[in-house]
Amino acid sequence: MLGRTANGLFWMFRYIERAENTARLIDAGLRMSLTRMHGHEEEWESVLRSSGVFSAYCETNPEVTAADAVNYLLRDRSNPSSILCAIEAARNNGRMVRTALTREAWEATNECYLDIKSQLARKPSNADLPAIIDNIKQRTGLIRGAFHGTMLRNEPYNFSRIGTFIERADNTSRILDVKYYVLLPAAFQVGSSLDNVQWESILRSVSAHRSYGWVYDDDYKPANIADFLILNGRMPRSLAYCYDKINVNLSYLEREYGKRDACHETAKATLGMLREREIQAIMDTGLHEFLQGFISQNSRVAAEISEAYRFYQD
Repeated sequence: MLGRTANGLFWMFRYIERAENTARLIDAGLRMSLTRMHGHEEEWESVLRSSGVFSAYCETNPEVTAADAVNYLLRDRSNPSSILCAIEAARNNGRMVRTALTREAWEATNECYLDIKSQLARKPSNADLPAIIDNIKQRTGLIRGAFHGTMLRNEPYNFSRIGTFIERADNTSRILDVKYYVLLPAAFQVGSSLDNVQWESILRSVSAHRSYGWVYDDDYKPANIADFLILNGRMPRSLAYCYDKINVNLSYLEREYGKRDACHETAKATLGMLREREIQAIMDTGLHEFLQGFISQNSRVAAEISEAYRFYQD
């Protein structure tokens, strides 16, 4: 497979995942705002930081407001990670690798772009936001369903899946890192209804609210939430789950290409680290430091994959 085709598939699915993740962050931010009489700005700042766009946002916006933050994350053309820009980038990458996609996967991607572009042609009202967010999540889900239901399990599939899980791992780690500091309650708030709502918002940001309840009986504790989102191999947005899938797909590529590169070793070491660690040890030594190290390691894996498979060469 040409490096540019692998690159197009890898980034197509990173952008699709990014759009869906941002939609979930906005949804969680809207829910959180409803629970607070004041202090909405803190919640939207955390959403912007989780998306990795806070500094860029501040360059063009003098203050953090719900309306400006939502517009920046949803449809602002100056933000390359906005949902509109991410879906457009996914569609452009898909068009470049059209022959590597099934008709169903391409049509789902193209229709997603056309629908969302039309829906976001003008700034949506507050009343329309929930329906728009739901539509974005449904449309990206349709792409994923068409892809899984029709694609051969071959190189295009592997590169697409790796892109998905690299992006997902980055998103989960950033949400947990940002939220850990923004939402860490004062001593008098621990166990209060506000405290529970704050931690619940983290789970809603990664669509893990109900599944967390199945495992922990709705017992909202920082260590439990960190354990669920970092180490639980059954939770599809946890770091451990993402790296298990990254390793599985890299193994297929290793057999296909007949060679093992640095990315295989780094990904394997990352998965091994996640399987060996215990959450209390992570919390004791510093969750922030652990997550910052993981974010750096995840970026390294992505760069090594790009180099190993010559993403920018014919």
